[in-house]
Amino acid sequence: MRNAARPVTPRATKLQAALTDPGEPEDSGPLRALRLGISNFMAKERIDMSAMARQLDINRATLYRWVGSREQFLVEMIWHMTSASLDRLDRECDSTGPDRIIDVTIEFSEEVIGNPGMKHWLATEGEAAMSLLTRAGSGYQPRLIAWVEDSIERQLAAGNMDLPEGVEPYELAYVIERVMGGYIYLDLITGEEPDARRAEPLLRMLLSSS
Repeated sequence: MRNAARPVTPRATKLQAALTDPGEPEDSGPLRALRLGISNFMAKERIDMSAMARQLDINRATLYRWVGSREQFLVEMIWHMTSASLDRLDRECDSTGPDRIIDVTIEFSEEVIGNPGMKHWLATEGEAAMSLLTRAGSGYQPRLIAWVEDSIERQLAAGNMDLPEGVEPYELAYVIERVMGGYIYLDLITGEEPDARRAEPLLRMLLSSS
């Protein structure tokens, strides 16, 4: 059982509904907005809602109805890219048990650190970006922790790892996410160069009893 109370997340947007609907047309407005946002983000452009509305040939009110506020859209866009990367890395990973958790975590962290859009966003909107990525209420962090938790639970169910008495998958996932974030955002926290590999010995120590 999880002891931590679940944070309240913002009301679902049309984009979120579209992403969970297998029958959603690829050319629907919310999905077109998502693709445009990702394209602009990866081109190291600021996510400007007015400019995006013009590019989509709609008014800004319609864009807001599709994707919510700029902050909601950024979170949804970053999570969409995050989940795609995590799912791909998980499919490609051959290791099991604690090694699998560590391998996917480190490889994902390295991809985030090297992502040109993410580097630009953190460099230009560091404090605001960090708030969206690490504040539970924004909706990003809870989903990342839940993904890691699910990965742990799958390894437990397969008999590939065990947890010490009193340690719940959610609590372990939370700590892993905190360690991961600490090294991804190292430059914003301490001014040092981000380095995912510095987290590896800590994660191995953390999971050594598993």
